[in-house]
Amino acid sequence: MIAVALADWSAAGIKALVGRDRPPVVYARSKALVPVPHDASFPSGHAATSFAAATVLAFAFPRLAPALFVLAAAVAFSRVYVGVHYPLDIVGGAALGVLVALALRALLHFRRRASTVNMRAGS
Repeated sequence: MIAVALADWSAAGIKALVGRDRPPVVYARSKALVPVPHDASFPSGHAATSFAAATVLAFAFPRLAPALFVLAAAVAFSRVYVGVHYPLDIVGGAALGVLVALALRALLHFRRRASTVNMRAGS
């Protein structure tokens, strides 16, 4: 859950900095499959959070990794399909989600390692 939250917050922060307009979706605005968002387009928050979750879960359940990433890709593609993101938005969001999850995993690994070293030094 931490990785998903960090990916979401990171995407929102980058959106505020980049400020890229959403695709012109005249059809989607009149018969929207989803409510048309009013924030910036890059990166896709849905792609960031789904790929962050898929990455974390893939480490916990390696045999499910292909299915998890297919599901994350489907979520990301859906945002282009409904017309609220450009393809580059979902690529950026997916990369952001994976990077956040990997950085969080590395941080936890180094904290555990430092904790183990400190416990051995204190013995």
